[in-house]
Amino acid sequence: MNKEQFIAALKDKGIHLSDFQLKQFDIYFHTLVEWNNKMNLTAITEEDEVYLKHFYDSISAAFYFDFADEITLCDIGAGAGFPSIPIKICFPSIKLTIVDSLQKRITFLNHLAKELQLENVSFIHDRAETFAKRTGMRESFDVVTARAVARMSVLTELCLPLVRQNGHFVALKGAAGQDELEKANYAIKTLGGEVKSINHFTLPSEDSDRNIVIVEKKRKTPTKYPRKPGTPGKEPLEI
Repeated sequence: MNKEQFIAALKDKGIHLSDFQLKQFDIYFHTLVEWNNKMNLTAITEEDEVYLKHFYDSISAAFYFDFADEITLCDIGAGAGFPSIPIKICFPSIKLTIVDSLQKRITFLNHLAKELQLENVSFIHDRAETFAKRTGMRESFDVVTARAVARMSVLTELCLPLVRQNGHFVALKGAAGQDELEKANYAIKTLGGEVKSINHFTLPSEDSDRNIVIVEKKRKTPTKYPRKPGTPGKEPLEI
């Protein structure tokens, strides 16, 4: 997906990018490749591939969920900033917090934010399990996102405790998304959520399967969740 195809594909979905936003994506790509030579951020470095598999793929969540309002968004395990920074570029009014367990990625994100002139962003070096225990963080975000971090039952325990009541957890999943969701139903209910929709589409050009799962937070999450670091992955809430 070259830049022209990227612009046209987003336009078809009602997302119109300004010259400044296009410049931000260009800077993002070059900064990602430059820093990838110093640290392992991504295996995808070809420009057309980055625009398709990182930028477009991240923004695809906005095809099914409205990010246009001035919402607070927390992205768990964003790595090099996916999906939240491409979404933030498209919807600048978002107040963004990224939580990642590796300090080197936080260093990259701080540099990237300056290069992109992003406002209302913060990058936190922490694990999701302990971040949710911080004062003022629990059940404080309108939206929590995650992409390619863990299977759905595990992601639910990492993300849903951070979502405010009536807020949403948006998970960007691959082909296994629907199967994972079946195993995650117990976790979603236990943690106070309810599946609002699962949206399937294929990534342009290569036709690989994608699923955007949207969970609404209906009830408060029991205080014992999330459990201590590592436990959600080792002992997922599944029946």
